[in-house]
Amino acid sequence: MKNTDPRIDTYIENAPEFARPIMTKVRKLFHRAYPDIGETIKWSSPTFEHKGIVGGMGAFKKHVSFGFWKSKAMSDPENLFEGKAKASPFSIKWTSVKEMPSDKVLVAYIKEAVKLNEDGVKAPASKTKKPVPKAPPELMAALEKNKQALKTFEAFSPSAKREYCEWVSDAKREATRDKRIVQAIEWMAEGKPRNWKYMKKFGGKC
Repeated sequence: MKNTDPRIDTYIENAPEFARPIMTKVRKLFHRAYPDIGETIKWSSPTFEHKGIVGGMGAFKKHVSFGFWKSKAMSDPENLFEGKAKASPFSIKWTSVKEMPSDKVLVAYIKEAVKLNEDGVKAPASKTKKPVPKAPPELMAALEKNKQALKTFEAFSPSAKREYCEWVSDAKREATRDKRIVQAIEWMAEGKPRNWKYMKKFGGKC
């Protein structure tokens, strides 16, 4: 593969074990479908580009999220974009390689997504916007005690706020939640988003 971004190597290496083979395969298929595809990190996740965003993926605790930026404009012969995937570009979820469509199907989808960009087709405008997430009370209480962290949080985009809120809310144990809050406050006091480790400008791995 050419035009690879070492930050994506790091992202995959740090992903949950189940997610690594999925993401490795997705990455290879993008390069197989279009050898000149570019790689980068956007919204703290691996993204593939050619004359604009083509598609991307992200690792979560129990699944890998995947999709195409212009999914609403794609023909979707295999109905990969059913349900929520029609409303959001990256709503396809896989928990294992076995759940993925065949290589032939995904390569065809990637080629179509690349062609949309080459033809200058614009992504259909979204009719709905995600609401600004509400911080968990415990996180908000901690933020109010640290002016710099609060200032950073308030300046974040809705998606950046959501990353911290969900990280704290997803903690199953009180001790884990408290530990995450302490870490979140420390990072935000330094102006860092939740996934700063994948962002070169914050001194993360690349």
